[in-house]
Amino acid sequence: MLKEYTCIMCPNGCNIAVEIKNEKILSIEGAACKRGYEYVNQELTNPQRNISSSILLENGILPLVSVRLSKPIPKDKIFQVMEIIKKTRLKAPVFIGQIAIENVLGLGSNVIITKNVMSSSASDNI
Repeated sequence: MLKEYTCIMCPNGCNIAVEIKNEKILSIEGAACKRGYEYVNQELTNPQRNISSSILLENGILPLVSVRLSKPIPKDKIFQVMEIIKKTRLKAPVFIGQIAIENVLGLGSNVIITKNVMSSSASDNI
């Protein structure tokens, strides 16, 4: 079977054509680097994705804080992780790199804050 992928491993965004039989790569064309092969192999065996989102923030100068995962998770777990993120509430102040949710779903990935957001009460920001 012939399948086509757009590689997301580097900025090249190569269009890769792959001949596959029994979930094994027989041939691959279009990858400008070895990461293209690695990407296609991962997509066939264990697709992974990263998530960027936001969490509601109480008492902050902003109502939301941006977050991302510390490492990719299995693609089929995205919606479960997003449900946990959606239910999470934090209190300001929060800081870049702070863990908002540790080891989400036991997947070995933390939800981490990507923006400093101060409290709307100046005394909380010390």
